[in-house]
Parts: sequence; structure tokens; C-alpha cells
Amino acid sequence: MTNAPDPENQRTAKADPNRAKPLDRPTPLDRAEYVEQGYLFQLLKERIGEQMPMQELLEQARLELLATTNLPIATEYLLTELKHSGVMAPAMQRMSHYFNAFQTYLIDEAEHETGRFATETALHILEADAKYRAADVTPAGLFLFQFEALCRNRLNYDKGLTAISQDPVYDASWSKWILMTRAQVGLIDFADLLFFASEDYRHRLLEAGQSLEGKGPFLFGEKEGRIAFGNRRKEPLYLFAAMQRHLGYPAVPRHKIVKRDHEIIPQLARRIERLETRIKMFEEEQRGGMDITRFYEKNKAKLNIPKVDD
Repeated sequence: MTNAPDPENQRTAKADPNRAKPLDRPTPLDRAEYVEQGYLFQLLKERIGEQMPMQELLEQARLELLATTNLPIATEYLLTELKHSGVMAPAMQRMSHYFNAFQTYLIDEAEHETGRFATETALHILEADAKYRAADVTPAGLFLFQFEALCRNRLNYDKGLTAISQDPVYDASWSKWILMTRAQVGLIDFADLLFFASEDYRHRLLEAGQSLEGKGPFLFGEKEGRIAFGNRRKEPLYLFAAMQRHLGYPAVPRHKIVKRDHEIIPQLARRIERLETRIKMFEEEQRGGMDITRFYEKNKAKLNIPKVDD
């Protein structure tokens, strides 16, 4: 005889819809998956500069991926979505167990109609992100890398930090702090936010004999805390540069401005020729000696006008 379910437990489960969320939290992938992801994003970044359609790029790239990983299957799904809707972000969102929310957010911004965030830049960031995950990734280094990517590319802090908080690298304490930071960015100096969440700040409190109640969480190490304290009230880029040097996470890729200086001189030469021709025509018209028949005779064969019988 089976035991009947306890109504009290059922009411508790219904009243707490977030109870199963920790079990649903995505887990980090195997290192081989991140290695192949980094290679895929690198291929797409290098070949998209050749003005090739993304569909062709994915079709070629999937043949080069390691078949023992899940990335070829995921790439096939992305390709199907791209053929039907012209975008990849919805497919990445449905594969949240494989592509994390930050990856999906970057692709979604790159596919936005405004075109403010270049696809090549997004792929460059995704390449560095995946290769860092395949190496010795740390929550502190990954967060600083992701947050700097938002800042340098002027992406939406609210959506971006929400996506970052769902990353499988972060535990519940990190996710809660990231969401809290989302509400305080722009109101409190970012260096202060890092310092107050560091071991350096905790040690200062203990040395001063102050209570730790209501403080923390202390997620960053002493080194990060000292760097943050030394960069308070300074340009945030100095803070990011110092953190990147000492923590060893990848430098955030920047959008490269393509120089077209070699095209300026030929363009100016063609414009000068057109101006000279217009000036000559204007001068002849002013003198009353402009003969338009020479322009007609010159292009008569091209016009293919039939002859008129007398």
C-alpha cells in the first residue's frame, strides 16, 4: 500500500515556486566543450570579415568541429534557426543548458536592428570568454571580464548583469551580489562596490574591531580589494586595466576602427575631375559657346537611336 501524499507538503511546494530553482541551475560544461566553442567563435570572427553569410560560415565550421563534443549538434540547431528566422539568439536561449545566458545576450545584441554592437566584436568577446573558461577560470576574473565587456561596448547594464548572474560559474552568493550590483551601478562607484565585497575590507573591519554583521559577502580576495581601494574616484578603465594585469583574465576585445586612408586620395581625384568638368561646362555656358552636340555625338552609338527617314 502506497503512502498518500501529505497535503501540507503539497501546499508548501505550491507556495514556494522557487524551491526547485537550485536544481535547475545550469552546470559548467566539460573543458573540451569550451575549447571547441572558442575555436568556433574564432573561425566565425576571422571569416565574417570576408563578407561571407553566417549560414555558409556555420555550414563550413561545423565540419571542422570535434565530433565527440556536443557543439556540432548545437551548431546544426543554430543553422536551422538561422535559415528559418535569420537570427541565432532564440535557438541559443532554448539551449540554455549548453550556451550560457551571457553568450546568448551578446548574440542577441549583435543581431539587433540598430546595429550598434558589431557581430565581429561579439564573436571576439565570445572567443576570449570560451578560451578563458577552458583555462583556469575564476569567478572574480570572469565577472570583471564580462562587466568590462558591457562597459566598453555600452551595452545595457540591467539585461547584461541579469544574464551574467545566471552563469554556471557563479554560486548563489555570487549571483545575489551581481543582481545587487545591477541596482547600484551608476549610483555607487564601481571600485567601492568591489572593495566592500573583498577580503581586504573584511580584514580592515576586524582590525578596527568592528562587527561583520550586515557586511559582505566577501567574494573578492585581498589583492582585488587593494586594487579597488587604490582606484577609487578614478577612471574605471584604470581599474579594469589593473585588475586584468594582476588577475590574468583575458583583455576585453575592442572594436577596431578600419582605416581607409588608402581610399581617400583616389576618391578625391575622381571628385576633382568631376568638378573640373562641371566648371568647364559652366564657363562655356556663360560665354554662350556651349555645344551640346559633342556630348550627343560622343554617346550616339550607345543611345542606339533609330534613324528617321526624310
